[in-house]
Amino acid sequence: MPAEKISFDYPVPNTLLIKISGDWGIAAGLPLADEVTAQFISHKDIQQIIFDTSALTKWDSGFVAFLFHLSRECSHRNIRVMPDGLPDGAQKLIVLASKVNEKVMPQKPRPEPFLAEIGGQFLQLNERILALLNFLGETAVSFVRLITGKAYFRRDEFVCIVQRCGADALGLVSLISILVGVILAFIGAIQLKLFGAQIFIADIVGIAMARVMGAVMTGIIMSGRTGASFAAELGIMQVNEEVDALKTLGISPVEFLVMPRVLALVIMMPLLTLYADFMGILGGFVVSTGFLGINRVEYWHHTQSAVKLTNVWIGLVHSVVFGIIIAIAGCLRGMQCERSSSGVGEATTSAVVTAITSIVVATAIITFICQILGV
Repeated sequence: MPAEKISFDYPVPNTLLIKISGDWGIAAGLPLADEVTAQFISHKDIQQIIFDTSALTKWDSGFVAFLFHLSRECSHRNIRVMPDGLPDGAQKLIVLASKVNEKVMPQKPRPEPFLAEIGGQFLQLNERILALLNFLGETAVSFVRLITGKAYFRRDEFVCIVQRCGADALGLVSLISILVGVILAFIGAIQLKLFGAQIFIADIVGIAMARVMGAVMTGIIMSGRTGASFAAELGIMQVNEEVDALKTLGISPVEFLVMPRVLALVIMMPLLTLYADFMGILGGFVVSTGFLGINRVEYWHHTQSAVKLTNVWIGLVHSVVFGIIIAIAGCLRGMQCERSSSGVGEATTSAVVTAITSIVVATAIITFICQILGV
């Protein structure tokens, strides 16, 4: 930087006057702050800097960079910079640059008191319970309207949902159910061989599949398959504001979107459970007759005598309850989805976790009730 473009003066004590003239810019050569820094070293009593740019003819971003670096150097030395003598545009750019480069140190969150944290969690739980009860109430009202013939939903879409919940899931239900029957047969054979009672494998497989395992395995499969699908579909509708559009048209989203899905899953879950029971018994039959040397006719007769109609009805009760749980969990999480792509993923994950956890809890409760009733 040529010396004639910058000069220094001390009009009053402790004040440095910087006179800037000529053309300051990138094309004319970037300005340097070394000469000003030398003034700081030679005059250690400087407390403020003022400018005189009356002779400045042209400037660009290079001039602003010079001023910005000078301001930072002065802040380190506790020297005030008075920008009054600078061009208005340069003053505004320096203010913007200082704001962009401000580094706000993240403050470590202060831990909340124990009682405050417990109270916050209780309030969150209370909000979730109220949201669940409100959703269940709207769903119940929509089913009442369905019974009275006033419900509004697309029948063709309902048929598609039924197909997705039923026929499209047969392959996966078949595979898992057969393998569960095979596992039960092999596990039962380990202990029953000790007493020469391998024929009772038929009783174990038949009762376990018809009473609990068929419904539980079908419920878990449908939670990961259909429940997650419901949550993702409704979540994307929330993101695309389709749910808001239904409300604007005066259509209840619960009646139009949720009720058909709940109804379809409640209808198909008992049918899938019966199919899973049969496939599980078939898996145990194949293992017992093919690997354990049990007579086929004898195995079939033992299965018929062991599996009572009561066991089948208990399994169907499980399946209906599981269907309601899966559909409600998937639709509720989908309707509560945040309006973002990450929100859809979180809603889907939450739907699967909620459904599987609720299935396990419901299984324990139903089993306990059956034990009390002696069935």
